[in-house]
Amino acid sequence: MKKILAIAAAAALTAGVSAFAANPFSDVSTDDWAYQAVSDLSDQGVVEGYPDGTFKGERNITRYELAQIIARLMAKEDQLNAEQRATLDKLAGEYADELANLGVRVSNLEKKVGNIYWSGDARMRYTDFSKKDTADRWDGRMRINVKGQVNDSTYVQGQMVTNMNFKNAQGGRSNGDTYMAQLYVNHNFGKDFAVRLGRQPIVFGDQGGWLYNGLEGYDGAQAAYNNGKLSLTTGFGQFNVTDNYGNFAVKKGDKIADTDLVAEKDATLTGITSADMYFARGAYDFGFAKLGADYIKFQGDADKGTNYVAGQELYGVNLNIPVQQFNVFGEYWKNSTIGDYDTAWNAGLSYGKANWNKPGTWDLSVAYNKVDAGVYFGGSVFHTDMLQNLATAKYDKDKKEWDAVGASSLKFWNAAANVTLQKNVQLHAEYQFGAKADDAADPDDAWSVSLNYKF
Repeated sequence: MKKILAIAAAAALTAGVSAFAANPFSDVSTDDWAYQAVSDLSDQGVVEGYPDGTFKGERNITRYELAQIIARLMAKEDQLNAEQRATLDKLAGEYADELANLGVRVSNLEKKVGNIYWSGDARMRYTDFSKKDTADRWDGRMRINVKGQVNDSTYVQGQMVTNMNFKNAQGGRSNGDTYMAQLYVNHNFGKDFAVRLGRQPIVFGDQGGWLYNGLEGYDGAQAAYNNGKLSLTTGFGQFNVTDNYGNFAVKKGDKIADTDLVAEKDATLTGITSADMYFARGAYDFGFAKLGADYIKFQGDADKGTNYVAGQELYGVNLNIPVQQFNVFGEYWKNSTIGDYDTAWNAGLSYGKANWNKPGTWDLSVAYNKVDAGVYFGGSVFHTDMLQNLATAKYDKDKKEWDAVGASSLKFWNAAANVTLQKNVQLHAEYQFGAKADDAADPDDAWSVSLNYKF
């Protein structure tokens, strides 16, 4: 079989996994009928070319080369739907001998109930913060992912996390604790529909989740449909991370945080980690652009004396337009239940893509952000504290109610870059600058740099 035909067949197994891949080989033109298949699989690290930068698609592929492709596809099995995984299982059986020589164990027994798959990542990070009274931080993190395949349509997945702050070690030991950040079960109904239950990840906001991308995600249930172009998801539960409106209580006579205010009565402020929420989202990939929409509704009565976010609802829309190796992106959010400081938006441009499997690849993105306190509820993926300058709630003894203290709105630039130094080793850096705040002092610039590892 010609190599180009084999790659086209393999690409069918990963439909919907990758998008907007750049041309990686000098002898595969954009007019070639197999261009998209070759570029997508190269971008995913499934196929590799020759040292001279060519692909040599007209050469006959060997069984050993095809086994290498199958082995790399098996490493991405959790991204495939049920039909794609069934096809991959058949290929693994056909090429079992060659896979065994590669050190990949794929016996029929091992592919059945009880399989456990391990993966993980780690990072070492240094951060300089925007708040003048916040010391810089040097920390590390390791995450271990475990996936148990229950049957052909059901798996259980968990994530164990350890964080360490290397600058605040006491007694010769760092303050690392290991905990289970995620634990959920996923059941597929056919190839396009799935249901999840448990503590699971969720992301809101472009640039990796500036609005919310906490490790602990949310506790709840969700149903999702994805046919490769159209994706629809809905769910119900509680968010687990916030760096803005958290849960705390005061008693009459208590001093409120670091202010000179004293509580006139017993009161409890609860935030997103104690509020049930419903969300719905959808996206469609037009090929030339991808359009998405999000909706979040916090349950309960809008009573600022007990739960600040209760009753609030947020709408968001986002757009990504790829232009060769560039990507133009933008996003708009609105809180429909408050009257002031109720919007957020950004617009930016990115270039390239840092491929974990290809040393020397890199990407760079720059965006301008305007975020109001009424939209941001905490849990940003930003490594710095820039969004933590937005207002948080304090108790006002004169008004006898909770009030906002901090910036009501922030405008700032964000630049982020990734470089693959070695296979599965990336350098990440981000820099927030030019910040302007409403109703508060302008924050300083903030930056972070980290070394990241995948295994």
